This record gives sequence, C-alpha cells and structure tokens, in this order.
Amino acid sequence: MNHSKETAIRLLEAAAEASRNAHAPYSKFHVGAALLTEDGTLFTGCNVENISYGLSNCAERTAIFKAVSEGHRRLTAIAITCADEKVFPYPCGACRQVMSEFFPPEAPVFVAPNTRLDEYQSFTVSELLPKGFVF
Repeated sequence: MNHSKETAIRLLEAAAEASRNAHAPYSKFHVGAALLTEDGTLFTGCNVENISYGLSNCAERTAIFKAVSEGHRRLTAIAITCADEKVFPYPCGACRQVMSEFFPPEAPVFVAPNTRLDEYQSFTVSELLPKGFVF
C-alpha cells in the first residue's frame, strides 16, 4: 500500500476543506479528515461538538462512519488537518482504535495544519496504535 505525495496532498486539501464545516463552538478547534477507500472513493468529515463533550464526534470518526454507512469496509489512507497553524492534529485514542478496525496496519495517516499542508507528517495505523484492542 504505497500512497504518493500527490495522494497525501489531495487528501490533506480535502481534509482542510472539510474542516471549514466543523461545528466547534466550545473548543474553537476546527478539524477535518479525508480518507480513501480501496476502490478510490473519497470521504470527508469534520468534528462536531456538543455542549455535553462526550456526545461530540471527531473528524476522523465522522469520515470513517460516513464511508462505512455507504458500504465501504476497506479503507486505505486518511488525512487529518486543523485550522490552528501551529498544531499537527494527531488522532485521539478512540479514533486510533476505530481506524484499526477499518484500515490495514500499514495504512498511512497524514497530519498537518491547514496552512502548512506540504509539511505533513506521516505515520502508519500500527505506529499510532501498537497492540490495539482485538479479539
């Protein structure tokens, strides 16, 4: 599973666009995600906050759940961006666990601030969640 720099930038650009739809009135932290499925379909998501924080949803899980709800179970790459130019938006533990359910361990995860997409960092799902929960 080898994704090119062009694929990374394409996903990061889509994630940055998705972050503009974030509903983040409490944290003011606007996050976007974009992923590719095995057949090349692109899905995006943004974070959606709720005044009861536990009911909020991260951008990564929004994109993953959209893909799964449309029948896609094999996901190959994901990018995550945020509007804060100083922050690389690494996925939270819950998102890492959900990613491990639908992405192969070697799938790339690209992260970057919206204003510095060409400075993205790349990890694999297994690097972000070694020894994830399985049964």
